Amino acid sequence: MSRAATTADVFNAVGDDARRELLDALATGEATVGELVERLGRDQPQVSKHLRVLREVDLVRCRNAGRHRLYRVHRPGLAPLQHWLGHLTTTVNEHYDRLDDYLHDLQRESLHGSEN
Repeated sequence: MSRAATTADVFNAVGDDARRELLDALATGEATVGELVERLGRDQPQVSKHLRVLREVDLVRCRNAGRHRLYRVHRPGLAPLQHWLGHLTTTVNEHYDRLDDYLHDLQRESLHGSEN
């Protein structure tokens, strides 16, 4: 099975370290490409390329402010990631809750067995 293009899938897009760094940098507010280049220490073409990918999967939006283009995180675009992580967290917690119950039962049996 072939892998989806990074521009077609939020999960593939955030699989890249540079794009996660860009999202982290934009988490506190809007920034221009130049500001992101300076903040992250990456080349301008590289930053622009990664911003394009993030825009194509709707994780980042851009607005014009005079001669500048300001980029920001688009919160609704995070929904697939939040949904998946929420489901994963619930599943893991349920598994550990069952394990805790099992270990508690074993401990109780061990205590009651040693009393006899």
